[in-house]
Amino acid sequence: MPIKSADTRAGSVTDTTRHVVQDFLAARMAGDVERLVALFADDVDWLLAENPAVPWIRPRSTGAECAAQFTELAEHTVAEDARASVDTFLVDGTDAVLMGYLSGTVRATGKSFEGPFALRLTVEEGRITRHHLYENSVSIAEACTPS
Repeated sequence: MPIKSADTRAGSVTDTTRHVVQDFLAARMAGDVERLVALFADDVDWLLAENPAVPWIRPRSTGAECAAQFTELAEHTVAEDARASVDTFLVDGTDAVLMGYLSGTVRATGKSFEGPFALRLTVEEGRITRHHLYENSVSIAEACTPS
């Protein structure tokens, strides 16, 4: 039986991470909450700058809570105005970083938000264990605040 080198094992881990993140993005775009729950680990290191003005941004720690964020976001924003583009997708072992631009409109106020984002995901044993999102939280909070 051949012995795999460290580089081959690392490539396999990187390939798994890339596949899980691509699956996450596809489920996210499809609004497939059931698939998102399956992709998140039971316990998740979730980081998203908390802001009481933004109803979908709050602490989360379980896979079901993390997946629910996407449903809550859809409930509070106008689907036709939602945009997200990824212009950078880096994978190194269990870690992935996506960078891009997002925009949308808050349903309750009719106000828009936009800005760059960076998302750091960690995949262990085929499931997402870390989800750290850095975005223009000021623009989002302003869009959620009535005039």
